[in-house]
Amino acid sequence: APEYHRLLLENEAVRVLVLTGAGKAFCAGGDFAAMQSGEEGALPLFDADGGDYAKLLEKLHAYEKPVVAKVNGHAMGGGLGLVAASSFAVASSAAQLGTPEIEVGLFPMMIMAVLVRLVPRRRLVQMMLLGERIDASEALRFGLLNAVHAPEELDAKAGELVSTLSKKAPLAMKHGLRALAAQDGKLVAEALPMLRGEL
Repeated sequence: APEYHRLLLENEAVRVLVLTGAGKAFCAGGDFAAMQSGEEGALPLFDADGGDYAKLLEKLHAYEKPVVAKVNGHAMGGGLGLVAASSFAVASSAAQLGTPEIEVGLFPMMIMAVLVRLVPRRRLVQMMLLGERIDASEALRFGLLNAVHAPEELDAKAGELVSTLSKKAPLAMKHGLRALAAQDGKLVAEALPMLRGEL
């Protein structure tokens, strides 16, 4: 509900949001068969305001509190988009991340918008056109993840990150994350005057 989303942002006790999966996967993404058939609801309406998956990615990318993706298992397609849109991403060494959409005649259009900000262009094109699944250590090497931990250490390591973030100045983080999102995609000549005005 929209009220829940607003409460998370306004509640001063909530310093950091953690996204993780229930079970063995972080998020397997959308229902490919339903997407191919054009079936309504193929992309879940996660957004608190009733919007679609693209709106969810947009909100995560511009969220004014740190969002930590605790990638406890495979993150495919739309699940990988959630990882890329988060402020931080820590993963289990057993996790795989990928863009399998091409295998069923689809293309990862929406997640491309957040992936292109993290993954080098040639590597991203290879990943999307080949429908690759990569392991967590490779995702770490090209910047999709912040850290990779043994599965049995993931909860503790993610907890340490959350604890560290929760001790930082919340208003400074909010202001900084808002400015970071606002300047994203702008040329340096456009971004610097805008950011100077935020000081």
